[in-house]
Amino acid sequence: MKGLRGTVVKIVIGSFSLAALLGIIALLGGGSFGETEGKILLTTVIVGVESVAVLCYLSLAGRSTAWVGIAGGVVSVVPFVLALLLTWEAIDGDESWGQAFGVGVTLAASIAQVCLLLALVGRHRIGPALIATLAAIAVVAVMISIAIINGDDLGGTYWRAFGVVAILDVLGTVVLSALAAFGRGRPRGEPELLTPALESRVIDAAAKRGLSPSELISQALDDFLR
Repeated sequence: MKGLRGTVVKIVIGSFSLAALLGIIALLGGGSFGETEGKILLTTVIVGVESVAVLCYLSLAGRSTAWVGIAGGVVSVVPFVLALLLTWEAIDGDESWGQAFGVGVTLAASIAQVCLLLALVGRHRIGPALIATLAAIAVVAVMISIAIINGDDLGGTYWRAFGVVAILDVLGTVVLSALAAFGRGRPRGEPELLTPALESRVIDAAAKRGLSPSELISQALDDFLR
C-alpha cells in the first residue's frame, strides 16, 4: 500500500506540474488571449482540483478506512472526465451532463471531506460527535444532489432545513478538526502510549507488511518477550 501511495502521489504531482506548465505557457506565450488559451487554463484548474481531491483520498491509505478513499477516487473520475469533455466541447453541454457533473462534484467533495476528518480525528477514536458530523455531511450531499436534479420543485422549508444541516456540518468539521489538531489531547492521567511521530512509523511499517497497526505491535511484543 505504501508503494502504491507513493506512485499515485508522483503521478498526481507530475500531472498537475504538466498542466501548470501548459497554463503558464498559455499566459506568457504572447498574442491574444483566445478561446484555446482559456480552455488550457480551465484544464489546469480542473487537474489541480482533482489532484487536491486525490491527496485527500490518499490520507486514509494504510488504514482500515482506506475503502472510503478508494470510493472517493472512483467517484471523482466522473466529474473530472466530464469537466474535461465539457471544457473541450467533446460532448454537448446539455442539462443532463451538467446535472451529472454537479452531482459528481458534490459526492467527490463530500467524500474528500470525510477522508480528511477520518484521517485527522478517526485516528484517536470514532465518537458520537464524529458520527454526527459524518451524517451531516451525507445529508448535505444528498440534499445538494436533489437540488441539482430537481431544484425547481423545492420550497423554502427544504432550504431552511438544508441551511440547518449545513451549519451543523461546518460546525462539526471545524470543532473536531480544531480539537484534534490543537489539544483535545488525552484525558488527564492517561499516559501517552505513542507520540504522533511514532504512530506514523507504526502505521507505515504495518502497511508495508500487510498488517494492521495493532497486529504489528502485538507481533513485536511477542518477539521481544520471548
